[in-house]
Formats: sequence, C-alpha cells, structure tokens
Amino acid sequence: MFEQLTQLVQQYGNSAVVNNNAVPNEHNEGVINEANSTIFSGLKKIASEGGAEQLAGLFSGNSPIDNSNPVVQQITQQLQGNLGEKFGLSSEASSGVASGMIPQILNSLVNKAKDPNDSSFQISDIINSISGNSGQASGIMDTISKYGMQFGLDQNGDGKVDVADVLVVTKSKGGISGFIGKLFGSK
Repeated sequence: MFEQLTQLVQQYGNSAVVNNNAVPNEHNEGVINEANSTIFSGLKKIASEGGAEQLAGLFSGNSPIDNSNPVVQQITQQLQGNLGEKFGLSSEASSGVASGMIPQILNSLVNKAKDPNDSSFQISDIINSISGNSGQASGIMDTISKYGMQFGLDQNGDGKVDVADVLVVTKSKGGISGFIGKLFGSK
C-alpha cells in the first residue's frame, strides 16, 4: 500500500509542491516524501487511537473528503507542522501545501479503493497496513460492517456482514470486488 500511496502523493505533489514558488526547489523531493510519510503515519495514528469510526466514515465515503473531514484535518495539521519544522516553510506555505494535497490524495485513495475495476488498492489491505495489529483491523472492519448493515449488505440475512455475505456476493455478483463495490456504493 505504501508504494501506491507514494504514487498518489507524487501525482498530486506536482502542483502543490513542484509548481509552488513558496517551496524552494531543493526541498521539492523532501516535501513530497514528508507528505507521503505523514499521511501513512497519520492514518496509523488515528487507527491506534481508536479512530475506527472516523476511518470507516472516510473509507465508506459517508463523509466528504475535504478540509471539514476530521481525518483530513488531523493529517493536514500534522503535515503543516512537519513542513515548517523540517523545511523552514512559512505557516502560510505549509498550510497551502498540506491543504492542497491531503484532501486530493485521500479522496483519490478512497475512490481507488472503492473502484471494483482498480485492483491497485484494496480496502482490506489499506486497513491492515494502517492498523498494525489484527485487533485494530478487526475493529475498523467491524465498524465498516456496521455501515454495511445500513446499506443492505447482509446477503444471507444472519444479522451481520461477514465472510458468508462475501461468499454470497462473490458467487452471484462479480466476486470480491463486487462486494467491496457494493459496500462502498459502486454500482
């Protein structure tokens, strides 16, 4: 997942960093690398601090992925501080870079995870990468499952969204990507 995230950061870093006169050219690569590690560590921190509800909301697409989203806000603030501290960027420049990149990158990450035709990002891989341990991963997946109940994903009527429901969907509706697509609202 880290490699795919790096690609997204580089993609969105061009306009927010490389073409930004407030970021000295000698810091372009460092700023992009810092954005990458801050996003990954920020998601891990949210997971470790019990932010399953926030992460589930982010990955389910139930909350807008913009500067009003608490996950986006937390990671944006962390990146702003890191850029000022490590590269001496002004608070205005740090804020511009962070708020220009973080929402776009997270939005793209979620959209790729929701896209059944894009196998480069899988929601379970993302959750496992950021959770660090199975207890956290299962907690986040339980929260996503709760959202799944709200969206009618209980395929076998047993009162929970679990592997059995995935099997029902995979046999009848386009495999695991069909289930993930249905979970996140893709048609």
